[in-house]
Amino acid sequence: MYRFTPDEIDRERAHHQAVIQGADDLDAKRIGNLGELAFEQFCREYLPVEMWEWENEEAIRRCNSESFSGHDFEVFGYTVDVKSSRDVSAFLPESLVERDPDDDIVVMVWHRDNEDSLMLLGWERLETLKSKVETEKAFSGESPEKLDHLAARPMNELIDLGPNTAHMNQKPENPFSPGDRVVKAGDSEPSVGIVVEVLPPEQNTGAFGHEMDGEAVRVAFPSSLDEGPGAWRDYHPAILASYCDDQDVKLWTYKHENLAFADNPYVPGDQVVKTSHSDPDTAVVIESPDGSSEVTVAFFTDFEEVDVLPMGLADYCEDNDIKCYTYEHPEIEFSVGEN
Repeated sequence: MYRFTPDEIDRERAHHQAVIQGADDLDAKRIGNLGELAFEQFCREYLPVEMWEWENEEAIRRCNSESFSGHDFEVFGYTVDVKSSRDVSAFLPESLVERDPDDDIVVMVWHRDNEDSLMLLGWERLETLKSKVETEKAFSGESPEKLDHLAARPMNELIDLGPNTAHMNQKPENPFSPGDRVVKAGDSEPSVGIVVEVLPPEQNTGAFGHEMDGEAVRVAFPSSLDEGPGAWRDYHPAILASYCDDQDVKLWTYKHENLAFADNPYVPGDQVVKTSHSDPDTAVVIESPDGSSEVTVAFFTDFEEVDVLPMGLADYCEDNDIKCYTYEHPEIEFSVGEN
């Protein structure tokens, strides 16, 4: 068995996609999404990337509605459906066959009540499950009342279905997650970008079709995000991919080795506080030149009334005689709720 521990990004995406899908049972759809994320993580770490495909990958990563598909994954040419449940009786052979008789393989995922941990119990061929059901029906005696048979093969035996080229423990070393502020590594005056999504390994191709080592990272720049119709900072980082997809915000794709966390992550429009103040007022970043350690901020009585794009805040302050203050970036931090 394997345990999957969803992080905040996983949970938010699983829930928001269920909302967008318009699921009648929101809880069941959310946990179903988490189950698919659990199996996808197993595939990433233990199966050759070119030999499996997640049908709902883009829908869940970008929180879009799923197009109809009779199965969740294709692995080594087999159709695979993932079944997630808190009720272990859902994994009885008869229950599984009734719910999904047409796929090649079913993967069973059990979850805790608070959905903070999921266990990949195992997998089984539907043919085996159907045979088990038929045997039970033909059995002349009575099945034990206290002991039910859950037909399931260990997860690591799934590798045996493929060619003898499987790689074990191949988890990518990408350190970035949605919402991270990053810069291009080695650039003397780097512009700060926002990580929007990390592409799955089977999609790691560059602009000219060349394979990328490790996972590719897609980044949006604040100037493009600021021109969107919504206040992008108010969205959970997990939903930024959905926002950018809906609004056609241009994204840039990098090898993760070519990015670094931004030492100075602040960009115009960010709301910040000065850490040395015991009860600090919230300031708004006016300027933070590329490659500089300095951040210029201003204090507004009601920032919501300032009808200007962040890149125009410096001119707005100058035109309205609003006093600005300049600090070194370690002297400030994001206010509560800011990225």
